Amino acid sequence: MGVAFTADRGDAGVRVDLAVLRHLPPSRVRSRTRVQRLVAGGAIEVNGRVVRRASTRLAPGDHVLVAWPDAHARQAPVPQAIRLAVLFEDEWLIAVNKPPGLIVHPSYKHPDHTLINALVWHARMADPASEAPRLLHRLDKWTSGVVVAARSGSSYGPLLTAMRAADAEKAYLAVTYRGPRRRTGAIRFALGRDAHDRRRVVASTGDGRESLTRYECVARTAGARRGLSLLQCRLVTGRMHQIRVHLSASGWPIVGDPFYGSRGWERIRDPHLAEVTRQFPRQALHAWRVRFTHPFTGERLSIVAGVPDDLGALLDAGGFDPRLTDA
Repeated sequence: MGVAFTADRGDAGVRVDLAVLRHLPPSRVRSRTRVQRLVAGGAIEVNGRVVRRASTRLAPGDHVLVAWPDAHARQAPVPQAIRLAVLFEDEWLIAVNKPPGLIVHPSYKHPDHTLINALVWHARMADPASEAPRLLHRLDKWTSGVVVAARSGSSYGPLLTAMRAADAEKAYLAVTYRGPRRRTGAIRFALGRDAHDRRRVVASTGDGRESLTRYECVARTAGARRGLSLLQCRLVTGRMHQIRVHLSASGWPIVGDPFYGSRGWERIRDPHLAEVTRQFPRQALHAWRVRFTHPFTGERLSIVAGVPDDLGALLDAGGFDPRLTDA
């Protein structure tokens, strides 16, 4: 349900998040953090235009529309016949290879045609009475690779514990401009939301949430192709945009990253590779492998997702040995 109001004299020069809180009816959850999340998600309009900054100031007469969803009125995800590349499945869990461009979970801006809708459809084809699968972790829209979901509420808790255990592993492949001098290492920048753009994350040596990414440089381009590295990154913590921000803050931005990337193709002498990297349409990041101990069978699972065609073409243009992405 939405909330609409016209800014009055009391709203003159006031931040939009504070003004929205002032006009919310008593029945609404009065959380400034929640309002700021709505702003970041594009759920607030001023005079018919979406605002993206909670610091936007209002003027008397501004018309404000807030798409404030009622948590009790959320709709169950609709089954939708979206093709899935299933990597592993049993009675407790399902793991799929998410393609780039597929949103993982329904949201205000994207209520359907998500991975969850596809997983519900897949489950209902086998058993019309089955529960909706529950995600155990998420990937950005344009990051490809392994996503694991619990097939029932009863299996969700044990599986989540298993995937957060010390012996669990989430490994990613990233193609970056430049690369580390050391073959292996760790990145420990603290991470927090950008105060000016809530969609972005910033790194610091002090402020923010403690974050740790371990990396291994498995290959580098050479000769005229020099300028790219293939990194295997392992998440120790799981913050928003963690690998993307950690690599960029270290001076090794991921090829194609629209938020944290760079024009690194300008330093590549090989014209074909320079053009391939310039035109790469997304961050060259792939959730390659997930390892954990199955909490119900005791089996040690290693679930590997093959790289999609676009990333494969980038690796080929760089001359990277395809065997480097094998399990």
